[in-house]
Amino acid sequence: MPQSRCAHCRLKFDESVMISNESGLKFCCVGCKGVYEILNENGLSEFYERLGKNTLTPASNGANIKNLAANFSELVTKEGDFSQISFLIDGITCSACIWLLEKALFSLPGVLEVNINSLNQKAVIIFDEQELLVEQIIEKIYAVGYVPKPYATSQKEDELAKKRRKFYTKALVGIFATMNIMWLAIAQYSGYFSGIRGDIKDILSFAQFVLATPVFFYTGSEFFKGAKIAIKNASPNMDLLVITGASITYIYSIYAMFTRSGESYFDSVAMIITFVFIGKFLEILGKKKALETSNFLNDMLLAKVCILEDGKDVLKEPRDVNLGEKIVLRSGERALLDGVVLSGEVSVDSSSLTGESLPVTLGVGQEVKSGVICQNGQIIYEAKEIFKNSYLNQLVNLFQTAELKKPNIELVVNKIASKFSLSVLTLAFFTFWFWYFKFGFSEAIVTAVSVIVIACPCALALATPVSSVCALGVAFKNRVLFKEAKFFESLAKCDVAVFDKTGTLTKAEFEVSDFFIKESISLDEIYSLALISNHQISVAVAKFLKQKGARKIELKNTNLSVAKGVEAGISGKKFYAGSKRFLVENGISFDEAEENVSFFVGLNGELVAKFYLKDSVKPEAKALIDELKSAGMKVYILSGDVQKVVKNVADELGVSEFRAEMLPETKAKFISELKEQGKKVLMVGDGINDAAALSLAHVAICMGSGAAISLERSDVVLLDDSLKSLAKAIKISKFTYKTIKQNLLFCLLYNVLALPFAVCGYVIPLFAALFMSLSSLSVILNSLYIVRKFKEK
Repeated sequence: MPQSRCAHCRLKFDESVMISNESGLKFCCVGCKGVYEILNENGLSEFYERLGKNTLTPASNGANIKNLAANFSELVTKEGDFSQISFLIDGITCSACIWLLEKALFSLPGVLEVNINSLNQKAVIIFDEQELLVEQIIEKIYAVGYVPKPYATSQKEDELAKKRRKFYTKALVGIFATMNIMWLAIAQYSGYFSGIRGDIKDILSFAQFVLATPVFFYTGSEFFKGAKIAIKNASPNMDLLVITGASITYIYSIYAMFTRSGESYFDSVAMIITFVFIGKFLEILGKKKALETSNFLNDMLLAKVCILEDGKDVLKEPRDVNLGEKIVLRSGERALLDGVVLSGEVSVDSSSLTGESLPVTLGVGQEVKSGVICQNGQIIYEAKEIFKNSYLNQLVNLFQTAELKKPNIELVVNKIASKFSLSVLTLAFFTFWFWYFKFGFSEAIVTAVSVIVIACPCALALATPVSSVCALGVAFKNRVLFKEAKFFESLAKCDVAVFDKTGTLTKAEFEVSDFFIKESISLDEIYSLALISNHQISVAVAKFLKQKGARKIELKNTNLSVAKGVEAGISGKKFYAGSKRFLVENGISFDEAEENVSFFVGLNGELVAKFYLKDSVKPEAKALIDELKSAGMKVYILSGDVQKVVKNVADELGVSEFRAEMLPETKAKFISELKEQGKKVLMVGDGINDAAALSLAHVAICMGSGAAISLERSDVVLLDDSLKSLAKAIKISKFTYKTIKQNLLFCLLYNVLALPFAVCGYVIPLFAALFMSLSSLSVILNSLYIVRKFKEK
């Protein structure tokens, strides 16, 4: 049966199943014919020119788009005012595929950004849901002949494993060939001193050529790929420098071998490629080591959830579980969704997330936080959040986002690295001509290649990202989550630390130490007033009154003044409750001194109840303050409490600068004033009353035991709500920033010292490749020291 080649996918097929169009073009299926027509109708026929000799997977002949869109809708997340969706696109084979997909997706109204990774085929699309539906995105991808699939962590891991295996094979080929070339080179170089016949020299050169060729084309294929991208984007990189040096040496050596007019350097070709490739392979292993925490978090999400349906256990993917479904959690299993216990009792371990070493018992009515591991027992709990909004998934997303965000110093270094590569090529060009006119062609080639190879900016490009990834991992293991890698730099530069008092430096576990209530006022009235606010003082008063039998009653016209007090109508009477200042502002004057933490209640212009409360300083607070002061940071305490209460805490902690009776807006103004003075401000608060001040600080940290408010408003999240973790966060930041600067200084000194030697001809290409690889490995090893220094104990 005769065969033809499909006009779209370029694959051969039997003509018995052929489909043709009006122009006589042949297609293997209806799907390919449809895609071909769509591309031509939309002016995208350039795709086939870019495709070249590559082939495609035959296009799918339609799909139930609505059903598919429903599967993908859960992958949509909010990015400010816009939406983001991530998924895999099956069928990508080359850069032409990415070009086509980007063109097709950008043709849709509402698409703002499209990023497609050719290695793992992951697409990230930012779009406006007001203008575009997920269904339309999926439909467009199908229309141009590709198949979208939900993005799974396991698939990403498989891709990385394949890449490591491929690199390992290429490294073995390079090492085997290079070792044999070295033996031949020793024989050849020995002949220069003891004498060698011309025919023997030719045989040795040809043998080196045979061994160097697979190294150049197979092991060096990774550099060719990178160089192609660099040329396409007009942005020189390390791969372009390596392959330029190796190619010049390889071509010249072939010329010298066949014309017998000079020396061949096939040994240098093999060694340049092999040494640099081994360095690249070790970089992958180093990055894998640095990414262990990310892999650990991803592994948490791979399990399935056991759902109770009609008395039977049904396994589901976490993202398929709906609100209200009943989840069975057994011994040894990890909770993947947040919920509330309906029946049973278990002992759970939360050490992997919060660092809490002692097991916690959960029973009926108590909250189950995703990420905890059931040690003993069994419970059935109700899902209160979908997987996308679960605490564990939020942590994983924050961590992965942090890996993608680059510190400011890295952005600057990347710009320098791209210009540095161009400068090196320019220097090599002038070096070649200088040596050519001075000493001849052979010496000029060798010297220029040495300049290109020895000055590769690989170490410069690795100086910041490897340190950042290591630091992100080690910080998480120490119960600290940086939302973005740039906050290492920001926190390290902070010279002022501003603390809220209550709940930050103190335990916020208030207890009523003394109280007075007028006989005509009921406990129920004060209890109901206290319930309006979630401030720690109001909560403590409400708890105290509930223990005395108070019950909630109906309130009218309630109003909450943040950090001041509350007002409400009860049985036609207008009550005010809160601080002395709040009551005075509302026409209730009294002579009661506000020397302790207090809660006052006023009615009809007079004081009808008062509560005095006590709080205690956190045991680790003094050590933290001393550490910050010894590091040269100035410490402030801001509080809404009265002067005497704040002064007592400040004196106990050894803080001379404090401000009392501050409202949220005055705290924010204080932070602004510090910034105007050129200070780099770290603000630590509770995330509720301090929201405005936190938003103005260079680095914001919320104490909140992993609460949603803490995750949302913190730049750095303390997973165990401990000031010890804050101290670790500052130490890790300063050490990471110091390591980055060490790496950059090393790169600078290396190039300042190495380049002059290479230009002067004192370094042959072999040693240039060796030195360049060692410089990259030095940067990686120095970065990995972050992991060793802060290793979890």
